[in-house]
Amino acid sequence: MAMFKDVLETVRMIEKERLDIRTITMGISLLDCIDSSGAKSRQKIYEKITRLAENLVKEGERIENELGIPIVNKRISVTPIALIAGSSDDLNYVEYAKTLDAAAATVGINFIGGFSALVPKGFTKGDRILIDSIPEALATTNCVCSSVNLGSSKAGINMDAVKRLGEVIKETAYLTRDADSIGCAKFVAFANAVEDNPFMAGAFHGVGEAESVLNVGVSGPGVVKRALEKAQDASFGEMAEIIKKTAFKITRAGHLVGTTVAERLNVPFGILDLSLAPTPEIGDSVARILEEMGLEHCGTHGTTAALAMLNDAVKKGGIMASTSVGGFSGAFIPVSEDEGMIEAVECGALTFDKLEAMTSVCSVGIDMVAIPGDTPASTISGILADEAAIGVINNKTTGVRIIPVYGKDVGDTAEFGGLLGRAPIMPVNKNDCSVFVNRGGQIPAPIHSFKN
Repeated sequence: MAMFKDVLETVRMIEKERLDIRTITMGISLLDCIDSSGAKSRQKIYEKITRLAENLVKEGERIENELGIPIVNKRISVTPIALIAGSSDDLNYVEYAKTLDAAAATVGINFIGGFSALVPKGFTKGDRILIDSIPEALATTNCVCSSVNLGSSKAGINMDAVKRLGEVIKETAYLTRDADSIGCAKFVAFANAVEDNPFMAGAFHGVGEAESVLNVGVSGPGVVKRALEKAQDASFGEMAEIIKKTAFKITRAGHLVGTTVAERLNVPFGILDLSLAPTPEIGDSVARILEEMGLEHCGTHGTTAALAMLNDAVKKGGIMASTSVGGFSGAFIPVSEDEGMIEAVECGALTFDKLEAMTSVCSVGIDMVAIPGDTPASTISGILADEAAIGVINNKTTGVRIIPVYGKDVGDTAEFGGLLGRAPIMPVNKNDCSVFVNRGGQIPAPIHSFKN
């Protein structure tokens, strides 16, 4: 009853403060779909996804109606396809992506993640084929999302993967040039990727996970901002307490939704990821939370400290509310999806270099950032390497979702629509890093990785 009382209190925040369950994501293992015949493997994949997720959307909508809490997205994550397709004789994995896309369309979900490879220490044959297939796969599907884990605190950074992914991002941008290179918005390069992330574009179902699980991603930047508006003279400690208590209430709502949907689908409840994930709508912005703390604009001096406190307080509040907190849990800073960050970029307060500093304390990394279309692949690789280093050295997840918008330059805007929003083109450092990127090999793991 106590949990239900908390949920009812939270429901009152929905209409004015934009509380929502951002996603329910069913994780599905495809390990039993491995086959030396690519065609047979893909048939198994399609049949398994459509069987297990047949009622995912229906039950999600049913819970929405019963509890009055919006569930914005219904999604699926699967075992990294490089592990599944690697046993086949196929020399291109685009057909696997099309199979995932067809399964997603059949069950009616928004996105399906897992066209992925895990290469922190090197490549298998399947890894190389999948990475080479990413541009065409993202250009020829609607719902498929892709990711590559290129580094970890235990293994270091695979710089051969870093170099190749810079090229892959450029190729993807070109193939989807007619839609402002939107294919790049469906790809993430990670360091220290987590196996139970419910958020796209980086979700995949880890090999250590159960046969199928139900993970939930909860959001509510507007709820946190409204709570801080009521405490204009609060000290930092008092603000942290307000954020923690608000995060607690939001997490309890997500826990109830997740466990209920999982029970009805007859799958285990996995994790609850409380991540403040903004949308382009007014009142749903992480940047506005930081400004409510006393910053004129997101990006000014003090922004990194404010974001660090926000991220930490969200984690502490969420952990107290549920024993199943996982994924990222913190604050996201996707530029194109946050109206406050868009404004901060357009007025010159938020720069690319400041965003990089902010990624050292937030939940992920450089996210939904549009850059000039003529940016060299080596520069993009350098950005990937910098973000991976922040994650590897600090033992945290970092990711890069960056869009070199073909045919556009600083001063232009990329229009993605929907939850992906719009992105002003941001300048990047024009000095060359190609000699560094082309050295190849592995950046070794940091000294603190030796814990045995």
